[in-house]
Amino acid sequence: MADDRMARLRERLGGVAFGGDYNPEQWDPAVWREDVELMRRAGVNLVTVGVFAWASLEAEPGVFTFDWLDEVLDLLHSGGIAVDLATPTMAPPVWLSHGHPEVLPVREDGQRFGFGNRLHYDPASPRYREAAARITDAIAARYAQHPSVAMWHLSNEYGPVSWGGASAAAFRDWLRERYGDLEALNDAWYTRFWGQRYTAWEQVEPPEVPRSWSNPTRRLDFLRFASDVLLECFTTERDIVRRYSELPITTNFMRFYRRADYWRWAQEEDVVALDIYPNPGEADSRVAAALNFDLMRSLKGGPWVLMEQAASAVSQWPVNNVKRPGMMRAGSYQAIAHGADTVLFFQWRASRGGHERFHSAMLPHSGTRSRTWREIEALGGELGRIAEVTGATSRADVALVFDWNAWWGLMETHGLPRNDFDYAELETSWYRPLLEAHLAVDLASFESALDGYRCVLVPNAYLVTDAFAQRLARFAEAGGTVVIGFFSGVVDERNQVLQPAYPGAFRQLIGAYIDEYWPARAGESFGVRFASGEEAVADWWQESIELETGAALAEFRNGLLAGRPAVVENRVGEGRVVYVGTRLEASALATLLLDTAHAAGVASVVADAPAQVEATMRSKGGADYLFLINHSETDAAAVRLPRAGVDLLTGAAVSGTLELEPLGVAVVRCG
Repeated sequence: MADDRMARLRERLGGVAFGGDYNPEQWDPAVWREDVELMRRAGVNLVTVGVFAWASLEAEPGVFTFDWLDEVLDLLHSGGIAVDLATPTMAPPVWLSHGHPEVLPVREDGQRFGFGNRLHYDPASPRYREAAARITDAIAARYAQHPSVAMWHLSNEYGPVSWGGASAAAFRDWLRERYGDLEALNDAWYTRFWGQRYTAWEQVEPPEVPRSWSNPTRRLDFLRFASDVLLECFTTERDIVRRYSELPITTNFMRFYRRADYWRWAQEEDVVALDIYPNPGEADSRVAAALNFDLMRSLKGGPWVLMEQAASAVSQWPVNNVKRPGMMRAGSYQAIAHGADTVLFFQWRASRGGHERFHSAMLPHSGTRSRTWREIEALGGELGRIAEVTGATSRADVALVFDWNAWWGLMETHGLPRNDFDYAELETSWYRPLLEAHLAVDLASFESALDGYRCVLVPNAYLVTDAFAQRLARFAEAGGTVVIGFFSGVVDERNQVLQPAYPGAFRQLIGAYIDEYWPARAGESFGVRFASGEEAVADWWQESIELETGAALAEFRNGLLAGRPAVVENRVGEGRVVYVGTRLEASALATLLLDTAHAAGVASVVADAPAQVEATMRSKGGADYLFLINHSETDAAAVRLPRAGVDLLTGAAVSGTLELEPLGVAVVRCG
């Protein structure tokens, strides 16, 4: 059903969706007609309306004012612009929080979050949920059949977490559902340590700010609960809207957001959507962006929605650099290259006031004379040339495991040999060499099927499920290649150390056990020599590894672990497992990962292209679409094409070597 809904949306739009958030309630109605005219001029075909409009639609409880929204939707429809209609439930009006302060979230330190901030609601509050359901029902009933509406956008960037009374009650209910009784809870939380055993459910509270140290599994379960309670808000609104409409329903995810398990969320919506703002002041921000794009594509295994990006500068960094000429275009095609069927922005017209008054927009404060507007107009004018790409899918031979439970366990529960892990950075450091070598990569969770991949990479799985460990072992036994990073396979879902010996979940898989984890001292580094004779430097982390069935692929060259394994290779059934017991320098890690992937039969999308070029492939109906993006602002790049084809952006036949100008893009239809 979800695929059918999205196919109908693509057919309606006739190509790549182009547009962004439109907030007409911020402007005098005299501006609205100008907006529609300029949208048509820019090639806009889809806008999101209503995200922040709750107070404008329901100024008093149960008293709705829809006439202005009626007029806006009619104007957009008359201009041929479709609407992604939002429920405004992320921005409750003041009458709700003033009249019912219990809807405001309580911070981890016990202080109540006041009105006038962003995301000022407790997702567990019954009063908030009642009001949110009422406005959702009113909007869906009124506009489900409006001809402008093509899609539904529920709330916005779900994120608030509360430690208040409503959340505490909901947390206890969640724990009852998960564990059944207090004895099982006490066992899971290992409350015999420090005498923390509970004897009544009402004694269980959300974990407040630690005054010293606190129970790690209690904190882990609260993170799981926080994701689920937000998801309940989404599914409640979804079910209300679905009573009136069969159009696609989504909400917008965020870059590397820890508080919502997007693998679970994606199964509850028709299409995945992402808001992402790579920092143009960081030279390699495009790497983390690509990782997020591949994650979004992998969550449901198909095309996704780029819901928000910036036309130029944002307003959240200490220094907000502009996107230099050509960067916005390159970044937009980068999203499409990784599976997006949309290029949408926050927002259409720059706001005069409010926190994001200096956040760039498709239509900046300087209007149609601005550089940004010229680039927006040019992009909107050319996206129609690649309309046939929409709906195309991607395939990969490499799976990179990215799981929220692994993330939460590693970074949110404290008491580890090091407490300064950065899960997202670990994932990015393993992803980077694959991207730069033009290997196609899917992201996978603990629950993902691994069949069909040649190589599975696990940068870190400190916390791991039994089912995933077994699935990984079966994958290797059947002939797959697995690479596992340090401090993995250590604890189970309850955050309890797996026995006997580290890494309990992966001991048989890697053919070794670990006597001790040795975090490095400040400034400490270690020489590493590979069996091939190559030498490298490692730092930050060491493990005292004892070989069993495995063999040393590399050894430490100096220090107290000199001569001991640093990287282990083990044969498992028909497959191969490599375990990396230290943090290798970037070049050595890249060589190890790429040599291992190539030995497993993984081929690059293009065989001859510089690292500054991003290369991906999407396929549909017997045609392959090769995307090439040169991310250098200063240097041209030459790419040897795997096949001849037609560059859809220029209409020119291409073969042999293709030249890309700085920030240049090509979309080549092959076959």
